Amino acid sequence: MTGAEEKYSDIINMPHHRSKKHKPMPLSDRAAQFAPFAALTGFDEKIDSAAENHDGSTEIYFEDPEND
Repeated sequence: MTGAEEKYSDIINMPHHRSKKHKPMPLSDRAAQFAPFAALTGFDEKIDSAAENHDGSTEIYFEDPEND
């Protein structure tokens, strides 16, 4: 028996719990939980735009809004 099997031997062969109150969630709804975050919408376009506008230099420029 491996360490994990030994550690969980009391629960490893128990049946999977099924709620008596709630139906199982449809697979299509479960998949939606793992969809990309809406906060990243448009991020790929910004990266593509930055790559198109890149002049090949390696100097990094940061704008400092306090010194404008």
